[in-house]
Amino acid sequence: MRKGLLSCTAALLVAAGFSWAQAPKSAKEGDAFMAIQKEPNPDERIKKVEDFLSKYKDTELKSMALQIAATAADQKRDSVKAMVYAQQALDADPMNYEAMLLMGGELAQHTRENDLDKDEKLGKAEKLATEAITGAANSPKPKVGKVTDAQWSEYQKDLVAQGHQVMGLIATVRKKMDVAANEFKMAVEGVANPDVVTEIRLTDAYIQTGKLDEAQAINTKVLATPNLNPQIKQFADDQKKRIDQAKSGKK
Repeated sequence: MRKGLLSCTAALLVAAGFSWAQAPKSAKEGDAFMAIQKEPNPDERIKKVEDFLSKYKDTELKSMALQIAATAADQKRDSVKAMVYAQQALDADPMNYEAMLLMGGELAQHTRENDLDKDEKLGKAEKLATEAITGAANSPKPKVGKVTDAQWSEYQKDLVAQGHQVMGLIATVRKKMDVAANEFKMAVEGVANPDVVTEIRLTDAYIQTGKLDEAQAINTKVLATPNLNPQIKQFADDQKKRIDQAKSGKK
């Protein structure tokens, strides 16, 4: 089960020009950048990013464009390209917290228990997530665009929640399931509309740490979600069976 980590409101990003007040230098550049964001196909979105950066070489939107390409690559399950684009986004703007979170998430999701460089990769992922959580929480509202205080607060909370999601993934690889449960819990509780995949991961962490009542509560909530993705529903159904069996065994 895989999910792109970044899901911030597109309208807010258009208005803010990422979080740090970058803006297009011309109407044509702005239209070209808007076309990137409106493109639904990941392959075409990446192509539009490449064309955009080739045409507008001195754009202030370089980091955000590369971040969009990284997210598109992640949607395609192309971890290598996602990491390359995310690193380029960070090279263009070291405060691109979304790029940090994407890199941290990719590292955590693709690190295995027996990897010789496991500690190095997880350490880097943890550093990226920690910096993103702190930076996003304290970043000022951009002066460019009509972003309300409420919108900006929601955006910050979303990034912080994603940071805790990455920390939960890291703890899972380290088999520290009590830590993972706490991190996923903060990710779920930190936003108005929790990510159902994170709720699935939180449920699993609760099951593994023997917190069956907590697991059951989250599992019930997930299964009540309207129009639940069939794959996610299968995971949730399997978790319900595990919870019921575990509870029966305790009687």
